[in-house]
Amino acid sequence: MEAIQESIAEYRIQMKKGIIPKAYKLIMDYVMQLKTYFQNKYAQYPVGNLYYGYMDMTYFPIFTKILKKNKLKIAIVFMHATCRFEAWLSGNNREIQKKYSNIVNEANWNKYRMDPNNPDSIIETTLVENPDFSDKEKLTKLIETSALIFIRDIEGFLTKRK
Repeated sequence: MEAIQESIAEYRIQMKKGIIPKAYKLIMDYVMQLKTYFQNKYAQYPVGNLYYGYMDMTYFPIFTKILKKNKLKIAIVFMHATCRFEAWLSGNNREIQKKYSNIVNEANWNKYRMDPNNPDSIIETTLVENPDFSDKEKLTKLIETSALIFIRDIEGFLTKRK
């Protein structure tokens, strides 16, 4: 019980400093703008709702026809602890996750990393390691370019295996 109180006391101290709330708002505003950017520019790729998370990750899903047909999605993820953007191939549920994890393993497709400790991704990649939020246009282009390559590669993999 004492560890909980210590954590809350430290949280209170950090919140009073004001830096964390300011940074969190900036990041959430940017991720929402990024989501809107993808929605507007890529109408052929439906975009799902923003998941704010518990200061662990914040993400929004992107669907393509091929992904949707296979009950898959791409998550554009901001990882709070590492302060980086990633893209994950994810399934609609754990059964789909396991199915496609096995498919990737059996095919020895190692173009992207698999994280056995991440139950929410089948494969994943880093989009931007150290995002510069002071140049949002450049950041958006970096994320966009890397995400589209990831999507193209996954769709190619899915198409070849049929």
